[in-house]
Amino acid sequence: MKIIYGTSNSGKIKQVKDFFKATKIDVDIISLKDIGFDREIVEDGITFEENSMIKAKAIQKFCQEKQIEGIIVTDDTGLCVDCLNGDPGVHSARYAGDHAPQEVAIEKLLKNIEKTGDKKRKAKFVCVLTAVLPNGEIKQVRGECLGTIAKKPGTMGKLTYGPVFIPEGFDRVMNDLKDEELGATHREKAFLELLKII
Repeated sequence: MKIIYGTSNSGKIKQVKDFFKATKIDVDIISLKDIGFDREIVEDGITFEENSMIKAKAIQKFCQEKQIEGIIVTDDTGLCVDCLNGDPGVHSARYAGDHAPQEVAIEKLLKNIEKTGDKKRKAKFVCVLTAVLPNGEIKQVRGECLGTIAKKPGTMGKLTYGPVFIPEGFDRVMNDLKDEELGATHREKAFLELLKII
């Protein structure tokens, strides 16, 4: 089975390859770079579902033109904080401006949460996957990881908001947890749902 994963991010590609390796399912993961996709995709949807679909349809059109076969899978991922009315949400990557450093995005998030005075600081990571099957059928699945936002960041790196996100059932931020401790992330949960379909 060949999956064209709608990203050129090598970290995301590795994460998905590792996921499928763990499931012992033989899948060839191809990136946008591998198929020569060089078009700009304007993600102007207001939901994760809309943005994931926009990407999927743009890549589907490219693959049809180039006669590239495979299952197309795209995602849209972000952090939703209850006291910020779901923000940063679909704007998670651009919350503090395009290409803003991780520290800047986290600082803005923490300041905005403090302004609300919310003590529960509930939040969730969301990942929506859209799959375009070889017969043209389109499926969408959603994975969520519930938690709260810490007052101070932990280890920097990895996911933009991983240093301040404490998953449900833990007292440490996501970035300070080992993979085997954390279990399935929002992206892995979405892929587990997708596997039931494909």
